[in-house]
Amino acid sequence: MIALPANATLIVIDVQQAIDAPYWAKDGPRNNPGAEAAIAALLAAWRRAARPLVHVRHDSREPNSAYRPGRPGNDFKPAVRPLPGETVVPKQTTSAFVGTGLEQLLRAAGSDTLVVCGAITNNSVETTVRMAACLGFRACLVADGCFTFARRDWNGVLRSADEVHALSLANLAGEYAEIVTASTVLAAVP
Repeated sequence: MIALPANATLIVIDVQQAIDAPYWAKDGPRNNPGAEAAIAALLAAWRRAARPLVHVRHDSREPNSAYRPGRPGNDFKPAVRPLPGETVVPKQTTSAFVGTGLEQLLRAAGSDTLVVCGAITNNSVETTVRMAACLGFRACLVADGCFTFARRDWNGVLRSADEVHALSLANLAGEYAEIVTASTVLAAVP
């Protein structure tokens, strides 16, 4: 069980249709196929409890990116789509804090605890969690509410999505974030 203040903010990162673009899985399939369902459950709990939440949307400037605004991939996945009036923070880098106003929004709300989930574990999620910790926020990273893809390491060895995910979580555990599960977080939200 974890303790979450009433103003703990749920941050959902880059769960957009672009994540299904074939180029992501070029080295192998993703892990955590239930991540979207876990995120949807977290969103439902936050909405019921009227807790603060932020949807982060990647708006790529790269010409061939599936995340580019105006392309279908820029849209949120239906299971985690923001409701009218919910905060959407667009970003153009891997960090939800760079050039977005997210830090100011959180500070104005007095929220110093973040519950983070989304895509991709070793990319925007990891970057955002690291920066959150550096800015003095408490980050709780939902392990089964994130996912990534298989990829080759620096030496060319193919690593499965589960291996990439586990290493990213290990990099963050303790110093940057508390690693939690969706069920643990849901138990902490009345």
